[in-house]
Amino acid sequence: MKTAKYIRVSTTEQNVDRQLTSTHKQYVDKCSGSIPFNERPSAIKLLKDISDKKIDTLNVHSIDRLGRNAFDIQSTLNLLSRLNINVYVENIGLYSMIENKPNSIFKMITDVLSNVAEMERTSILERQKEGILIAKAKGTYKGRQLNTNETPQQFLSKYNQSHLELIKDKNYSIRKLASITNLSNNTIVKIKKALIQDK
Repeated sequence: MKTAKYIRVSTTEQNVDRQLTSTHKQYVDKCSGSIPFNERPSAIKLLKDISDKKIDTLNVHSIDRLGRNAFDIQSTLNLLSRLNINVYVENIGLYSMIENKPNSIFKMITDVLSNVAEMERTSILERQKEGILIAKAKGTYKGRQLNTNETPQQFLSKYNQSHLELIKDKNYSIRKLASITNLSNNTIVKIKKALIQDK
């Protein structure tokens, strides 16, 4: 059995120790879960090694490491299944295949968990919006004051570093970047301008 482990954290500041193992080769991405699995740097290397028959089993700490929403997670699991990769999810203790046959219990549970992961993400965003509205109503919202200018560095500091690295890549259109990062086209254009000014 040629086993590898895939690890993803959202930011470069997050600690990966909880997911690390000394037993298997590890592929670590520090990026937003909104970036499709097959577009993440280490995941691309992983898929290349899978195609080269270097890996037949893939461990992940939890199912949400594979995507941000139910569709992305299931798309990734389906891709790995087509590549005949047995996925082991550590926090539920299940393999996607048993004796080279699909594990129906794994499919059922990961369907539920991927939907839960999507609901949790939506809930977090809703709570953030509610918190801003409450702060604005109380007059305590700390948004940028009127008639003040941000430096390019201050503006860029508000965004995920992995998103900024992606936006620097000229191979992606503005529309594609907006889809991957969940930012508006206008915001992508502003970030591109700020990145030029920050050079």
